[in-house]
Amino acid sequence: MDILLSNDDGIFAPGMAALFEAVRDLGTVSVVAPDSERSAVGHAITLSDPIKARRVTRNGLFTGHAVGGTPADSVKLAVCALLARPPDLLISGINLGPNAGISIIYSGTVSAATEGTILGIPSMAVSLATFQDPQWATASAVARLVAQQLCARPLPPGVLLNVNVPNLPLDRLRGYAVTRMGQSRFIETFDRRSDPRGNVYYWMDGYLEPMGEAAGTDLGALEDGYVSLTPVQFDLTDSAAMEVLGGWDLGGPPGDRA
Repeated sequence: MDILLSNDDGIFAPGMAALFEAVRDLGTVSVVAPDSERSAVGHAITLSDPIKARRVTRNGLFTGHAVGGTPADSVKLAVCALLARPPDLLISGINLGPNAGISIIYSGTVSAATEGTILGIPSMAVSLATFQDPQWATASAVARLVAQQLCARPLPPGVLLNVNVPNLPLDRLRGYAVTRMGQSRFIETFDRRSDPRGNVYYWMDGYLEPMGEAAGTDLGALEDGYVSLTPVQFDLTDSAAMEVLGGWDLGGPPGDRA
C-alpha cells in the first residue's frame, strides 16, 4: 500500500525518523512534512503566501519533501500536487508530547490527520506522552500495529484515529483502551520581558489541567499506562445544544421585533 507520513515537529524530527523505520516495509512510504517545527498551529492553512517544497536527502538518499507551511498545508500539497496518487493511509507523528484532552484542538499533529480524513484517506495521529527521554521504540511498535489494524478495519468516513502512547518500555504497557476525549483546559502564564531596546514582549507557558471524570478518557488511559485510541470527527456540532436553540423565542425574521 501507499503510506504518507507527516507531522508538526518537522521533517527532521526524531519522531518522524522513528515512524519511518517502523512502517517502511509495509508499503511505499512518502514523507511530506513541515520544514521546521509547527507545533500547536491547529488546522491553519496558508492562503496569502506561496508554499515552497524542497526535496530532502539523507546520506545521499531521497527522504521526502520539506514544506514551508503548516501540517495541513503539507497534507494538502502532498495529495493534490506531489504524489502520483492519493495514499491508502496517512500517519501523522510520532509527536513528542501528548495530544490528549483539549490539546486535540491545538495540535498540528492531529490536524494533519484531520486533513487526510477530509480528503477521504484513512488517517491516524500518533503522539508519545513525554517531553523528556522519549521511548521511541515503544511508540514505533504501537504505530505499526495500529496502522495495520486501521488498514484491515477502517473507521467510518469522516473519522480519524488519535493515538497517545505512554512513555514506557513496550513490555510495561498495560494494553490498549478505546477512549473519548478528556475534558481539560490550559492554565496559561505569561512571562513579561523586555528586549535590549526596551520593547515589551511575552513568553507563554502553562500546564494542562484535567477537568471532570478521567475514567474512559484519553487522559485517564495515559495516566494508567494504557495506549489511548480515540476516534475523532471534525463535525463539531453539538446535537443537544441544537435542541436548546430550537426552543429559543426569537420571533419572526430579524427586524420584525422592536
